[in-house]
Amino acid sequence: MERVTSLEDLPLRTNLQGRSPYGAPQLHVPVALNVNENTHAVPEAVARDILAGLAEAIRSVNRYPDREFTALREALARYLGEGLTADNIWAANGSNEVLQQVLQAFGGPGRSLLGFAPTYSMYSILASGTDTTWIAGTRDADYELSPATAVSEIVRTDPDIVFLCSPNNPTGTPLSLETIAAAYDATDGIVVVDEAYAEFAPVGTPSALTLLPGRERLLVSRTMSKAFAFAGARVGYLAADPAVADALRLVRLPYHLSALTQAAANAALAHSAEMLAMVDDIRGQRDRLVVELACLGYAPHRSWSNFVLFGGVTEPRETFEALLGEGILIRDVGIANHLRVTAGTEQETTLFLDAIARLGRSDRPGQTVPAQAE
Repeated sequence: MERVTSLEDLPLRTNLQGRSPYGAPQLHVPVALNVNENTHAVPEAVARDILAGLAEAIRSVNRYPDREFTALREALARYLGEGLTADNIWAANGSNEVLQQVLQAFGGPGRSLLGFAPTYSMYSILASGTDTTWIAGTRDADYELSPATAVSEIVRTDPDIVFLCSPNNPTGTPLSLETIAAAYDATDGIVVVDEAYAEFAPVGTPSALTLLPGRERLLVSRTMSKAFAFAGARVGYLAADPAVADALRLVRLPYHLSALTQAAANAALAHSAEMLAMVDDIRGQRDRLVVELACLGYAPHRSWSNFVLFGGVTEPRETFEALLGEGILIRDVGIANHLRVTAGTEQETTLFLDAIARLGRSDRPGQTVPAQAE
């Protein structure tokens, strides 16, 4: 039998041919600020309780887990508040799987998904994986998205599903409730607000969760990866009308959330205050990045996330490689003259800022460091 030697030798679906999988560099470096992780460790007392929950769960892994992950849905509803109950909640292995299930249920052949580029690169990949047509809509200046622009793009493209990233990734741009409401009113399809970074918004900022009553086609997606420092646990969830959860049950795999995942998430949610204690510090480091990058002559965009996109980078690839040479990994997101950096701990942020300041002095032709940054 002839040996298959490459992807091109396989009878791949037509809409997947020539595509590349999602992937950020996975490199072992002293300072990794490239994938918007929460770089703070899980508090020791919380880690002990999570381990205790896992130890208890492991005793019964010979049996399938609770298919309805009832305790987790109840805990997530309590965490979100806004009058939500377990019936409003769905969860999966990371918010990417939640979004994939949404597309499996409401997308597919002959249906389309509208997003507003530049935005989270997984949206188009998930669309391809579910054979849903991806439509890249436009944004306003500085990557903002006004109600008028959102409605105009929806009317122009007539999508079956709309994804709104709030705040937007990779730009960090906030999204107003007025834009979300206008987008919802402009379509008869599903509207998903991806609030992966919602906890990093200014204190008191209302969530799209407040818009859920009376809007049965509105879904608000969240994750425990970012603010909860739980990226490795892979727990994402959404809040919506109970009928949405019924729809997602049609496409989920049996027992898709393991007993260990459920146990770890339940233990973490029981300590939500401790798990979120580092959010204020991350906001502070994010705001510090905005101020100091501007002082260094770059053009950082306003951000309500745990990262900062900054322009004014003459040679993004060279700057990326130079920082990597100093053990600092950030992200080239493919936007001309821009790079993106995660807000890390105070020490990590200092190491990044010191390194990029040195590059401004010596490695970026035509660039000078303003006196106040010396």
